[in-house]
Amino acid sequence: MKNNLMRFLVTTYHYNLLKDYERLSCFYEAIKEHAHGIVYDIGAGSGILSYFAAPYSRTVFAIEKDEKIASYASQNLKNIPNVKVVNRDALSYDFPFKADTIICEMLDTALIDEEQVPVINKSLKHLKKDGCIIPYGVINGVEPIEMDSETIRYDENCQYKTKGKLTIYDNIIFNKKIKEKYKKTFKIPANGKINGLKITTFTLLTENIIAGPTSMMNNPLLIPIEEIKEKDYILKISLSYKMGGGLQTIKTKIKDLEDQKCP
Repeated sequence: MKNNLMRFLVTTYHYNLLKDYERLSCFYEAIKEHAHGIVYDIGAGSGILSYFAAPYSRTVFAIEKDEKIASYASQNLKNIPNVKVVNRDALSYDFPFKADTIICEMLDTALIDEEQVPVINKSLKHLKKDGCIIPYGVINGVEPIEMDSETIRYDENCQYKTKGKLTIYDNIIFNKKIKEKYKKTFKIPANGKINGLKITTFTLLTENIIAGPTSMMNNPLLIPIEEIKEKDYILKISLSYKMGGGLQTIKTKIKDLEDQKCP
């Protein structure tokens, strides 16, 4: 696989995607297992996932709205007769056939800054009843942290210490319409000084293949909150955001603290 990828024409961003072999391997296994019939690769980029899907499919429609990137995909896939590159925005694209498989790469933590959310919601009406979506879904977890930043940011180049166990707070399966506005109050255990939350997203490529954060997929997100200095407590916190709305939609509010040692 690696030798074939080296011949792909790509932008710098897509080159970094191709270097993330953990991510690529997970997608490859999911596509090999489930892709069949009529396949739509939405946000196809350089075309690598369409390339993976071609041997297992009747026809692959590689949909990419960026004209330059679509031209790269056309070059990369020109010798594969059952792949058709479509330079269109998937939100306005009239799907010519019902889909057996939809590939819609989801890369952003908790889908907050992910442009594909409204696209996947729109695409669901073109999916056959027994069709499948790759990825299958995501699982979101949260941990209390002490961080050295006062702004919302991804975890690259930011120092932080985890101050509690990972708590799963949301599970999204993509074969149903995604509710873009998320708001929930939940409890997480913590110990010591905290001033932030760390959100980690795990991607379900299929029901049986799960990928944690990789270099180009779902980098953990750090969110500052009001500082707390206690020992062995339960933090009750409200978290809200809009999937696809961007990081500026994130809001948090501390509701209560409970002593873990109390019955």
